[in-house]
Amino acid sequence: MNDAAVDLFTGIVALIVAGLLVKRVVVAMRDGIIPLYKTRMTREEAGEAKFKTLVALNMVGALAMFAIGSDLLLDLGLRDALTGR
Repeated sequence: MNDAAVDLFTGIVALIVAGLLVKRVVVAMRDGIIPLYKTRMTREEAGEAKFKTLVALNMVGALAMFAIGSDLLLDLGLRDALTGR
């Protein structure tokens, strides 16, 4: 595969992962349960601050994946700007 095909595939995968992370955040805020690897943590178990921190970290990951996917699909130049190419 050439570089353009790899970028296209990776960008699509990154956007799918971003969508799944956003779904995780929405479900966590609605139901008060966030999945963590093989367990699930409730808002009551973790406490409000820790729960919101975990949700915020998931949202940061989703934003990062969205930025990566957008850069790869739309050739925004973020990779070149960050790596100095």
